[in-house]
Amino acid sequence: MAKPLVIIFAKVPRYGAVKTRLARDIGAGEALRFYRRTLAAAVRRMAGDARFETVLALTPDHLGNGYRARVRLAPQGGGDLGRRMVRALRAAGNRPAIVIGSDIPDVTSAHAAAAFAVLGRAPFVLGPAADGGYWLIGARHPAQLRLDALDGVRWSSPHTMGDSMARLPRAAVLSAVLDDIDDGATYRRLMTR
Repeated sequence: MAKPLVIIFAKVPRYGAVKTRLARDIGAGEALRFYRRTLAAAVRRMAGDARFETVLALTPDHLGNGYRARVRLAPQGGGDLGRRMVRALRAAGNRPAIVIGSDIPDVTSAHAAAAFAVLGRAPFVLGPAADGGYWLIGARHPAQLRLDALDGVRWSSPHTMGDSMARLPRAAVLSAVLDDIDDGATYRRLMTR
């Protein structure tokens, strides 16, 4: 039986192309360094856990060819964030799969394991973020997801979680609220811990 799949969603780390809102507050060089560290840590944590398989889904697709990682690479493809995540989940077939963000410094393989445990009881799972979004989405039977499952979600807004819950009404929510680091305020809070 195939292992559950963790899909780490990421942009190819390039100067000026990642964490642009954060870069406005701390500079593009520091934003890139932060992103590289956080992405590498997420890959290391997930790939180091034998309970599941890990894939790194990169965008833009054509730049992923030169990126080196300890895991299999996959393109995200076109469309908005919702379409890209649903497509990545569907590619997992009938095994449980989750997508996690690449800018979540506190995410661990224990969080992924908790999400897979929840998927034993619920068809979908979301990991809430303090800003109204989420850092994880998963499906027990991802091949059954409709490609338009997340159409209409207002991404990068305080409505993201609520909109997604309305589109996936039987989704369970993890208890762990983790922050993605999108601006100088969340970055400074992280650095003072």
